[in-house]
Amino acid sequence: MYRERADRDRLYRRPAPSASVLRTVSTRERRSHLSAPRVPTVGIDIGGTKVMAGVVDADGQILEQVRAETPEKSKSPKVVEDTIAELVLDLSDRHDVHAVGIGAAGWVDADRSRVLFAPHLAWRDEPLKDALTARLAVPVMVDNDANTAAWGEWRFGAGRGEDHLVMITLGTGIGGAILEDGQVKRGKYGVAGEFGHMQVVPGGHRCPCGNRGCWEQYSSGNALVREARELALAESPVAYGISERVGGQVSEITGPLITELARGGDAMCTELLQDIGHWLGVGIANLAAALDPGGFVIGGGVSAADELLIDPARDAFRRHLTGRGYRPEATIAKAQLGPEAGMVGAADLARLVARRFRRANRRRLERYERYERAADNLRRAVGQ
Repeated sequence: MYRERADRDRLYRRPAPSASVLRTVSTRERRSHLSAPRVPTVGIDIGGTKVMAGVVDADGQILEQVRAETPEKSKSPKVVEDTIAELVLDLSDRHDVHAVGIGAAGWVDADRSRVLFAPHLAWRDEPLKDALTARLAVPVMVDNDANTAAWGEWRFGAGRGEDHLVMITLGTGIGGAILEDGQVKRGKYGVAGEFGHMQVVPGGHRCPCGNRGCWEQYSSGNALVREARELALAESPVAYGISERVGGQVSEITGPLITELARGGDAMCTELLQDIGHWLGVGIANLAAALDPGGFVIGGGVSAADELLIDPARDAFRRHLTGRGYRPEATIAKAQLGPEAGMVGAADLARLVARRFRRANRRRLERYERYERAADNLRRAVGQ
């Protein structure tokens, strides 16, 4: 009798619930995107000025997109997390979302769980993945925004077919990523690809990261706007056109406005974009010397300037490339996905998490079904 009761208790016993379904699966990332479930996921791109969210299908098509301004740096990290959660929940009202991928403008640890440092946000060793997983009903993946952009371009954009790819994202600052043979190279500690903080001008402009002369202080959206505003504040005659356009309100000078005026033939704005492009080419030549990729993809908001930026970058690249004239030159192309590259890439990477989540759920369901069948068999045996 006691043995029969023990058998019954063992068969009816349920496994203790795990704190996270994902913990039942190996932490080793499986790279095969081809076998990932073809389900819609949400991609989040967090920058210094905006939070952009979109539902993306398995072919990289954006089904719906929403955005909000990034809360001020002085506010707590929870304010940014609140913004992300609100956007995801808004999209979830209209779409069947299976996972969320986040591209954060900062250094993300090797486990892709914590944002170690974000120069343009108030994140310092922030457990972003756990914080959002606790609030959302789907698995969450966190990565650096340049890594997600590189993945998006390699999967669906200008990097398709290139085995050795380097992505440069020009936005508020400069982000970067390295992709080889279908794998994002994150480095031992997860912070590889922070090219924007290479020193290119010793003792140069102070950078929010704390150092001086960082590359992003000479080739980024912030650098472009800073130079234009300084000329306008100095009442330089070359800045007459842009000053008149903003009615003397220098704070209203923005990157998109500079690009618009340059396309219209404004000499100063054209020259500023050429300067940004020159420094972009210098930095790319340095990266080619170190990494020797087959191609560079230029993305981010500043890349909207198209050939006004890319042509000067190509010229400077050729002039500064080590061994120029005696080695193959990497291609330099504008990102095809535009400012949405990071969002699309984050959503696609999240599909790998969705696969593991779905497999874990399927295993759990199958296990429960076995328990129920065994319990039914025992009940029938006891009843006979």
